[in-house]
Amino acid sequence: MTEKKTKVAIIGSGNIGTDLMIKVMRHSQHLEMGAMVGIDPASDGLARAARFGVPITAEGVEGLVAMEGFDDIDIVFDATSAKAHVANDARLRPLGKRLIDLTPAAIGPFTVPAVNLDAHVDETNVNMVTCGGQATIPIVAAVSRVVPVEYAEIVASIASKSAGPGTRANIDEFTETTSHAIEVVGGAKRGKAVIVLNPAEPPLIMRDTVYCLVVAPDASMHDEIRASVEKMVGDVAAYVPGYRLKQQVQITEIPADQPVETLLAEGETTRPTHQVSVFLEVEGAAHYLPAYAGNLDIMTSAGLQVAERMAAAKENAR
Repeated sequence: MTEKKTKVAIIGSGNIGTDLMIKVMRHSQHLEMGAMVGIDPASDGLARAARFGVPITAEGVEGLVAMEGFDDIDIVFDATSAKAHVANDARLRPLGKRLIDLTPAAIGPFTVPAVNLDAHVDETNVNMVTCGGQATIPIVAAVSRVVPVEYAEIVASIASKSAGPGTRANIDEFTETTSHAIEVVGGAKRGKAVIVLNPAEPPLIMRDTVYCLVVAPDASMHDEIRASVEKMVGDVAAYVPGYRLKQQVQITEIPADQPVETLLAEGETTRPTHQVSVFLEVEGAAHYLPAYAGNLDIMTSAGLQVAERMAAAKENAR
Protein backbone atom coordinates (compact mmCIF):
# COMPACT_ATOMS: atom_id res chain seq x y z
CA MET A 1 0.00 0.00 0.00
CA THR A 2 1.38 3.42 -1.01
CA GLU A 3 1.70 5.87 1.86
CA LYS A 4 -0.36 9.02 1.45
CA LYS A 5 1.97 11.95 1.05
CA THR A 6 1.63 15.30 2.84
CA LYS A 7 0.41 18.06 0.55
CA VAL A 8 2.32 21.33 0.55
CA ALA A 9 1.80 24.78 -0.93
CA ILE A 10 4.49 27.26 -1.89
CA ILE A 11 3.80 31.00 -1.64
CA GLY A 12 6.17 32.87 -3.89
CA SER A 13 6.64 31.86 -7.52
CA GLY A 14 10.10 33.43 -7.91
CA ASN A 15 13.49 31.72 -7.99
CA ILE A 16 13.35 30.15 -4.52
CA GLY A 17 9.74 29.02 -4.77
CA THR A 18 10.21 27.50 -8.22
CA ASP A 19 13.39 25.66 -7.26
CA LEU A 20 11.67 24.34 -4.15
CA MET A 21 8.74 23.09 -6.22
CA ILE A 22 11.09 21.13 -8.46
CA LYS A 23 12.86 19.63 -5.46
CA VAL A 24 9.54 18.53 -3.96
CA MET A 25 8.45 16.93 -7.22
CA ARG A 26 11.76 15.21 -8.00
CA HIS A 27 13.20 14.21 -4.66
CA SER A 28 10.65 14.27 -1.84
CA GLN A 29 9.76 11.01 -0.12
CA HIS A 30 6.90 12.34 1.99
CA LEU A 31 5.60 15.47 0.21
CA GLU A 32 3.58 16.33 -2.86
CA MET A 33 2.68 19.66 -4.39
CA GLY A 34 -0.79 20.93 -3.56
CA ALA A 35 -0.50 24.50 -4.86
CA MET A 36 1.86 27.14 -6.22
CA VAL A 37 0.92 30.67 -5.22
CA GLY A 38 2.09 33.96 -6.71
CA ILE A 39 0.95 37.49 -7.41
CA ASP A 40 2.27 37.83 -10.98
CA PRO A 41 0.14 35.89 -13.49
CA ALA A 42 3.02 36.04 -15.98
CA SER A 43 5.68 34.58 -13.65
CA ASP A 44 7.75 31.68 -14.91
CA GLY A 45 7.14 29.82 -11.65
CA LEU A 46 3.36 29.78 -12.10
CA ALA A 47 3.72 28.83 -15.76
CA ARG A 48 5.99 25.90 -14.89
CA ALA A 49 3.69 24.76 -12.10
CA ALA A 50 0.73 24.79 -14.48
CA ARG A 51 2.67 22.69 -17.01
CA PHE A 52 3.47 20.20 -14.25
CA GLY A 53 -0.21 19.96 -13.37
CA VAL A 54 0.15 21.77 -10.02
CA PRO A 55 -2.87 23.92 -9.04
CA ILE A 56 -1.93 27.61 -9.24
CA THR A 57 -3.25 30.99 -8.21
CA ALA A 58 -1.92 34.48 -8.91
CA GLU A 59 -4.02 36.03 -6.14
CA GLY A 60 -1.62 35.54 -3.25
CA VAL A 61 -2.58 34.05 0.09
CA GLU A 62 -6.27 34.85 -0.37
CA GLY A 63 -6.21 32.95 -3.64
CA LEU A 64 -4.69 29.99 -1.81
CA VAL A 65 -7.36 30.02 0.89
CA ALA A 66 -10.06 30.07 -1.80
CA MET A 67 -8.61 27.10 -3.74
CA GLU A 68 -10.67 23.93 -3.89
CA GLY A 69 -7.92 21.75 -2.41
CA PHE A 70 -6.89 24.15 0.35
CA ASP A 71 -8.22 21.97 3.18
CA ASP A 72 -5.95 19.11 2.09
CA ILE A 73 -2.77 21.20 2.39
CA ASP A 74 -0.87 20.72 5.64
CA ILE A 75 2.42 22.59 5.18
CA VAL A 76 2.95 25.98 3.51
CA PHE A 77 6.38 27.23 2.46
CA ASP A 78 6.65 31.02 2.37
CA ALA A 79 9.24 32.24 -0.14
CA THR A 80 8.09 35.86 -0.33
CA SER A 81 9.53 38.60 1.91
CA ALA A 82 9.82 39.25 5.61
CA LYS A 83 7.00 41.82 5.50
CA ALA A 84 4.69 39.58 3.47
CA HIS A 85 5.30 36.62 5.75
CA VAL A 86 3.86 38.47 8.73
CA ALA A 87 0.53 38.80 6.91
CA ASN A 88 0.68 35.26 5.50
CA ASP A 89 1.33 33.78 8.93
CA ALA A 90 -1.55 35.72 10.49
CA ARG A 91 -3.89 34.45 7.77
CA LEU A 92 -2.86 30.80 7.62
CA ARG A 93 -1.93 29.59 11.09
CA PRO A 94 -5.43 30.14 12.52
CA LEU A 95 -6.62 27.86 9.70
CA GLY A 96 -4.44 25.02 10.95
CA LYS A 97 -1.59 25.32 8.45
CA ARG A 98 2.05 24.83 9.42
CA LEU A 99 4.46 27.36 7.94
CA ILE A 100 8.08 27.01 6.91
CA ASP A 101 9.37 30.55 6.58
CA LEU A 102 12.16 31.08 4.04
CA THR A 103 12.22 34.84 4.71
CA PRO A 104 14.08 36.63 7.53
CA ALA A 105 10.80 37.45 9.31
CA ALA A 106 11.78 35.23 12.27
CA ILE A 107 8.30 34.79 13.74
CA GLY A 108 8.96 31.15 14.55
CA PRO A 109 12.11 29.64 16.07
CA PHE A 110 15.32 29.67 14.04
CA THR A 111 15.79 26.25 12.46
CA VAL A 112 19.01 24.90 10.95
CA PRO A 113 18.50 21.21 10.08
CA ALA A 114 22.00 19.99 10.94
CA VAL A 115 21.90 21.71 14.34
CA ASN A 116 18.41 21.82 15.88
CA LEU A 117 15.77 20.31 13.58
CA ASP A 118 14.60 17.70 16.10
CA ALA A 119 13.74 20.44 18.59
CA HIS A 120 11.27 22.12 16.21
CA VAL A 121 9.52 19.31 14.34
CA ASP A 122 6.24 20.03 16.16
CA GLU A 123 6.27 23.83 15.71
CA THR A 124 3.52 25.51 13.67
CA ASN A 125 5.92 28.10 12.23
CA VAL A 126 9.67 27.66 11.80
CA ASN A 127 12.11 30.19 10.41
CA MET A 128 14.93 29.10 8.10
CA VAL A 129 17.06 32.12 9.07
CA THR A 130 18.88 33.16 5.86
CA CYS A 131 21.09 31.60 3.20
CA GLY A 132 24.19 32.85 5.02
CA GLY A 133 22.82 31.52 8.28
CA GLN A 134 22.12 28.07 6.86
CA ALA A 135 25.68 27.92 5.51
CA THR A 136 27.58 29.25 8.50
CA ILE A 137 25.62 28.66 11.72
CA PRO A 138 26.36 24.92 11.63
CA ILE A 139 30.08 25.78 11.72
CA VAL A 140 29.69 28.12 14.69
CA ALA A 141 27.68 25.40 16.45
CA ALA A 142 30.37 22.83 15.68
CA VAL A 143 33.03 25.02 17.28
CA SER A 144 30.85 25.87 20.28
CA ARG A 145 30.37 22.16 20.98
CA VAL A 146 34.08 22.00 21.80
CA VAL A 147 34.87 25.40 23.32
CA PRO A 148 32.86 28.53 24.19
CA VAL A 149 32.68 30.96 21.26
CA GLU A 150 33.18 34.47 22.57
CA TYR A 151 32.52 36.10 19.18
CA ALA A 152 31.53 34.78 15.75
CA GLU A 153 31.49 36.72 12.51
CA ILE A 154 30.30 35.40 9.16
CA VAL A 155 30.73 36.85 5.69
CA ALA A 156 28.48 35.47 2.95
CA SER A 157 29.54 36.34 -0.59
CA ILE A 158 26.97 35.59 -3.28
CA ALA A 159 26.71 36.29 -7.00
CA SER A 160 24.83 39.50 -7.64
CA LYS A 161 22.80 37.68 -10.30
CA SER A 162 21.51 35.24 -7.67
CA ALA A 163 20.10 38.05 -5.53
CA GLY A 164 16.57 38.70 -6.75
CA PRO A 165 14.13 41.41 -5.61
CA GLY A 166 13.20 39.49 -2.46
CA THR A 167 16.80 39.04 -1.35
CA ARG A 168 17.63 42.68 -2.03
CA ALA A 169 14.55 43.88 -0.15
CA ASN A 170 15.60 41.84 2.88
CA ILE A 171 19.25 42.94 3.27
CA ASP A 172 18.68 44.68 6.61
CA GLU A 173 16.67 41.74 7.93
CA PHE A 174 19.42 39.40 6.67
CA THR A 175 22.09 40.99 8.85
CA GLU A 176 19.87 41.33 11.92
CA THR A 177 18.32 37.86 11.72
CA THR A 178 21.57 36.07 10.91
CA SER A 179 23.50 37.86 13.67
CA HIS A 180 20.87 36.90 16.22
CA ALA A 181 20.68 33.29 15.02
CA ILE A 182 24.48 32.96 15.27
CA GLU A 183 23.98 33.50 18.98
CA VAL A 184 20.71 31.60 19.54
CA VAL A 185 21.47 28.54 17.38
CA GLY A 186 25.22 28.73 16.88
CA GLY A 187 25.97 29.34 20.54
CA ALA A 188 28.21 32.38 20.14
CA LYS A 189 28.08 34.97 22.91
CA ARG A 190 28.03 37.67 20.23
CA GLY A 191 27.39 37.30 16.51
CA LYS A 192 27.84 39.49 13.46
CA ALA A 193 26.80 38.88 9.84
CA VAL A 194 27.88 40.53 6.60
CA ILE A 195 26.57 39.84 3.08
CA VAL A 196 28.43 40.76 -0.11
CA LEU A 197 26.72 40.85 -3.52
CA ASN A 198 29.55 40.08 -5.93
CA PRO A 199 29.02 41.51 -9.45
CA ALA A 200 31.82 39.41 -11.02
CA GLU A 201 31.26 37.88 -14.46
CA PRO A 202 30.99 35.01 -14.90
CA PRO A 203 29.07 34.76 -11.59
CA LEU A 204 30.95 33.18 -8.69
CA ILE A 205 29.71 30.30 -6.55
CA MET A 206 28.59 31.22 -3.02
CA ARG A 207 31.51 31.53 -0.62
CA ASP A 208 31.22 31.83 3.15
CA THR A 209 33.82 32.71 5.73
CA VAL A 210 33.37 32.00 9.43
CA TYR A 211 35.56 33.55 12.12
CA CYS A 212 35.22 32.39 15.73
CA LEU A 213 37.15 33.85 18.65
CA VAL A 214 37.63 31.21 21.33
CA VAL A 215 39.63 30.34 24.41
CA ALA A 216 41.62 27.28 23.33
CA PRO A 217 45.14 27.31 24.84
CA ASP A 218 45.37 23.51 24.80
CA ALA A 219 46.61 22.18 21.44
CA SER A 220 44.45 19.06 21.82
CA MET A 221 41.38 21.32 21.62
CA HIS A 222 42.45 22.35 18.14
CA ASP A 223 42.18 18.81 16.85
CA GLU A 224 38.74 18.48 18.49
CA ILE A 225 37.57 21.71 16.86
CA ARG A 226 38.74 20.58 13.43
CA ALA A 227 37.08 17.18 13.85
CA SER A 228 33.82 18.78 14.99
CA VAL A 229 33.77 21.17 12.01
CA GLU A 230 34.54 18.39 9.52
CA LYS A 231 31.74 16.24 10.93
CA MET A 232 29.31 19.13 10.70
CA VAL A 233 30.26 19.78 7.08
CA GLY A 234 29.36 16.16 6.35
CA ASP A 235 26.04 16.54 8.15
CA VAL A 236 25.07 19.58 6.06
CA ALA A 237 26.34 18.00 2.83
CA ALA A 238 23.91 15.11 3.44
CA TYR A 239 21.08 17.44 2.33
CA VAL A 240 23.11 20.09 0.44
CA PRO A 241 25.53 18.03 -1.69
CA GLY A 242 27.41 21.10 -2.95
CA TYR A 243 28.40 22.20 0.59
CA ARG A 244 32.11 21.79 1.27
CA LEU A 245 35.24 23.12 2.94
CA LYS A 246 37.52 25.09 0.63
CA GLN A 247 40.61 24.44 2.77
CA GLN A 248 41.57 23.02 6.13
CA VAL A 249 40.27 24.68 9.27
CA GLN A 250 42.76 27.31 10.45
CA ILE A 251 43.38 27.97 14.15
CA THR A 252 45.75 30.82 14.94
CA GLU A 253 46.87 32.47 18.16
CA ILE A 254 45.58 36.00 18.71
CA PRO A 255 48.48 38.46 19.28
CA ALA A 256 48.53 40.08 22.70
CA ASP A 257 48.30 43.57 21.19
CA GLN A 258 45.20 42.84 19.11
CA PRO A 259 42.20 44.68 20.67
CA VAL A 260 39.69 41.83 20.38
CA GLU A 261 37.95 42.99 23.55
CA THR A 262 36.01 45.49 21.39
CA LEU A 263 34.26 42.56 19.68
CA LEU A 264 33.00 40.83 22.79
CA ALA A 265 29.46 40.91 24.12
CA GLU A 266 28.65 43.60 26.65
CA GLY A 267 29.92 42.64 30.08
CA GLU A 268 32.19 39.84 28.80
CA THR A 269 35.72 40.01 30.18
CA THR A 270 37.20 36.70 29.00
CA ARG A 271 39.84 37.45 26.37
CA PRO A 272 39.91 34.94 23.49
CA THR A 273 43.24 33.23 22.84
CA HIS A 274 42.68 31.86 19.33
CA GLN A 275 40.83 32.59 16.10
CA VAL A 276 39.17 29.73 14.21
CA SER A 277 38.79 30.47 10.49
CA VAL A 278 36.62 28.30 8.25
CA PHE A 279 36.23 28.82 4.51
CA LEU A 280 33.25 27.27 2.73
CA GLU A 281 31.81 26.95 -0.74
CA VAL A 282 28.20 26.16 -1.58
CA GLU A 283 27.48 24.96 -5.10
CA GLY A 284 23.85 24.67 -6.13
CA ALA A 285 22.28 21.50 -7.48
CA ALA A 286 21.07 23.40 -10.58
CA HIS A 287 17.55 21.96 -10.42
CA TYR A 288 16.12 25.30 -11.55
CA LEU A 289 18.69 27.86 -10.45
CA PRO A 290 22.24 28.06 -11.87
CA ALA A 291 24.92 26.10 -10.01
CA TYR A 292 26.51 29.35 -8.79
CA ALA A 293 23.33 30.18 -6.83
CA GLY A 294 24.25 28.04 -3.85
CA ASN A 295 22.81 30.72 -1.58
CA LEU A 296 19.31 29.97 -2.88
CA ASP A 297 19.84 26.22 -3.18
CA ILE A 298 20.86 25.87 0.48
CA MET A 299 17.64 27.60 1.54
CA THR A 300 15.38 25.37 -0.54
CA SER A 301 17.33 22.25 0.48
CA ALA A 302 17.11 23.15 4.17
CA GLY A 303 13.41 23.99 3.91
CA LEU A 304 12.72 20.70 2.16
CA GLN A 305 14.62 18.82 4.88
CA VAL A 306 12.43 20.38 7.57
CA ALA A 307 9.20 19.61 5.75
CA GLU A 308 10.29 16.02 5.10
CA ARG A 309 10.94 15.49 8.81
CA MET A 310 7.61 17.07 9.76
CA ALA A 311 5.74 14.88 7.29
CA ALA A 312 7.58 11.74 8.39
CA ALA A 313 6.71 12.48 12.01
CA LYS A 314 3.05 12.91 11.03
CA GLU A 315 3.08 9.58 9.18
CA ASN A 316 4.65 7.79 12.12
CA ALA A 317 1.96 9.18 14.42
CA ARG A 318 -0.86 7.69 12.34
